[in-house]
Amino acid sequence: MASLPRILLINDYLSHKQRTSNLFCNLSPSTLAAYNLIGSLRTVPRGKPLFRGGDAGDRVFVIGSGRVKLFYESRSGKVLNLKLAARGDVLGLSAVLSGTKYEISAVTIDTTTLKVITREQFLGFLNSNAEGGVRAAQCMAEDYRLAWHDACRLALSGSAVSRLAGILLDWGRAASTGKTEMRFIMAMSHTELANFAGVSRETVTRTLGKLRKDKTIAIRGVNIHILLPDTLAELAA
Repeated sequence: MASLPRILLINDYLSHKQRTSNLFCNLSPSTLAAYNLIGSLRTVPRGKPLFRGGDAGDRVFVIGSGRVKLFYESRSGKVLNLKLAARGDVLGLSAVLSGTKYEISAVTIDTTTLKVITREQFLGFLNSNAEGGVRAAQCMAEDYRLAWHDACRLALSGSAVSRLAGILLDWGRAASTGKTEMRFIMAMSHTELANFAGVSRETVTRTLGKLRKDKTIAIRGVNIHILLPDTLAELAA
């Protein structure tokens, strides 16, 4: 990085999150050929764990389609939902690079296609391909940026409405993959969404109802269509 970016205000953090997808795509032909030789493709049904916190970090998972819920579970059984990972996200990278155990758990919430790469294969790929090492570093930096964004949202958002609006907007942007129309499937209960936002389930139900009544969003079953993204962005600020 040649120079530091401008200092962002908290409102910028709450509206700036954009997913950097496909970190291991668009490689040079030689690096891509080497990448295609490692790992295996798998389709995992909804509701299946990929790994649990405390398991040996022996695999990297690159999501091709579908979504995976990442969460931390304490010894007492309390659960902290962290993120919905989607296409292009790389899971388990920190544990594989450091040779440690997975710190969090990952469970599919849709039927999900994955490229599963063993630790030995992945480290061999990085050692033989400098470009792959750069992409891995970029992925780690992206994970840090998103974690910082989420921490800012939870700690510094002014209201429950702004937290929920920010989450809906993030998921809409991720699902739209650059398209103007924002639609996504809400594969979470109101209780799970409340855990993500750090608010009560009643607040989630009330806020979603108000956003629907104001025609900011449309809800049909588990499908959510963001009708007024600019309005949602103002609420998230």
